[in-house]
Amino acid sequence: MPRKARQKDPAAVYHIMCRSNSELLLFRDNGDKDYFLRLIKRYLDKYHCSLYGYCLMDNHLHLHLDPKGYDVSKFMHCLNTAYVWYYNNKYTRHGHLFQDRFVSRMLLTDVHNLVVSAYIHNNPHDIKGYSGKEEMYEYSSYGIYLGISDDHYGIVDTSFIRSLFNLSDESKFADCYYSFVKGRREIAEKGKVFDSEETAFLFPLSVDYEYVSGRNVILRDKPIASVISFISEMFQMNQYTSLQTKCRQKLTSYRAITAYALRVLCNLSYKDICRHLYNITITSCSRLCKKGYDLIHSSSLYMQIFNELITNSVRTPRMLTVSPHSG
Repeated sequence: MPRKARQKDPAAVYHIMCRSNSELLLFRDNGDKDYFLRLIKRYLDKYHCSLYGYCLMDNHLHLHLDPKGYDVSKFMHCLNTAYVWYYNNKYTRHGHLFQDRFVSRMLLTDVHNLVVSAYIHNNPHDIKGYSGKEEMYEYSSYGIYLGISDDHYGIVDTSFIRSLFNLSDESKFADCYYSFVKGRREIAEKGKVFDSEETAFLFPLSVDYEYVSGRNVILRDKPIASVISFISEMFQMNQYTSLQTKCRQKLTSYRAITAYALRVLCNLSYKDICRHLYNITITSCSRLCKKGYDLIHSSSLYMQIFNELITNSVRTPRMLTVSPHSG
């Protein structure tokens, strides 16, 4: 029986959940969790995505992920494949680690994003010693939001959730966010079903809030020909004959940055990119994309070229909003 197609929207934020096979722990020690967070950092940077929150448990994980227009399936495939390779190599095993494919839910309103943020940060509630002290759990972003722990890997973007509260004072935001997360936990414990229209649950009644958009997305549907043409012009290369030439060392940078740009800005698979670079295998294409990423992050000139491509693709998405009640 065919799988149900995954719901996707280039403007959406996602709640992602991954679980290990029943007989395995997804993370056997803190070193595994640290490695997974480093992988998240790698792919957030590589594909220009954002993470609004996370919680890593022993047998499953939650991510509050904003792909910013990038294909969420490709992002998670890269992340999970890299982790499985690490895990199997470390523990001398082979085969599947994750239980089926990852679960994703599109979050198309500010209310849904707030509720999911609280849900993820309430996850440590059932861990011995963390009930009522969920913010102290080391492998959750909750403490980062409250300013009591550091974002050691630089992976959490708190600006979007903060913008929904419209509080510039950090201590006031921390107090309000803590009350909000705690309130959501109490609602869940009472078995109440959240109604997206009942925003009185979300905020203290004595405070007025105003919705402020804190997101931008990158349109990942740039015409392939325009990307190749722009890069070839910047490199002063012939966009057709140069891409077909793989033996001349001085053209490697041009090919690498072109491959990386097609991957990130056109949402192309490695197989698709091969059709445009010619005479290259999928494995070589993967390596070329990595080289392109490394070149862009090691050269201000290459970074400028890539940023010019991105600048013309950034848009502020329209999200459905619900105005909070105030007392």
